[in-house]
Amino acid sequence: MKRIAIFGSGSGTNAEKIIDHFGTSDKINVVLVLSNKADAMILERARKKNIPSVAVGKKEWEADHVLQLLKEHKVDFIVLAGFLKLIPDKIIKAYHEKIINLHPALLPGFGGKDMYGDKVHDAVVKSGTIMSGITIHHVNEHFDEGEIIFQAACHVAKTDTAATLADKIHDLEYMHFPVVIEKLLLH
Repeated sequence: MKRIAIFGSGSGTNAEKIIDHFGTSDKINVVLVLSNKADAMILERARKKNIPSVAVGKKEWEADHVLQLLKEHKVDFIVLAGFLKLIPDKIIKAYHEKIINLHPALLPGFGGKDMYGDKVHDAVVKSGTIMSGITIHHVNEHFDEGEIIFQAACHVAKTDTAATLADKIHDLEYMHFPVVIEKLLLH
């Protein structure tokens, strides 16, 4: 059994899709949800699915507290789903090539520090590019620079707004993210 921890900072819709996807699996299980924000909706979504969820403060991220939690829950793999904090080096080293992130654009474009959510969609629409999408990538010590694992694209219409593009991107995320996780862990 592969044991997943999901890290998120926001609403947790992708986390919920992942939890539901593996809810009846005998090979992969979501065992922990962590957030850097105590009021993040992802924590409530996890609680409703009976998944242990923990808000972790800034000092705890910098100490060994998170590594201890991961060890206690016997976590094999970490999934970042809307997580807005840079992962500390000690966690990256402990989980080398076992941490992935979902980015709401086609990297290497529209990535980096402070490029998340609607900020990404707004930048894509304002740029006039005709394609956007999602990127699933390994996590390293820099925002959005890890090795790309998977990308899926969608057309950006001239009439798209950040909100309408976000809807297209969410559809891609919900369709592909759990499947890519499953392929990575079972192959």
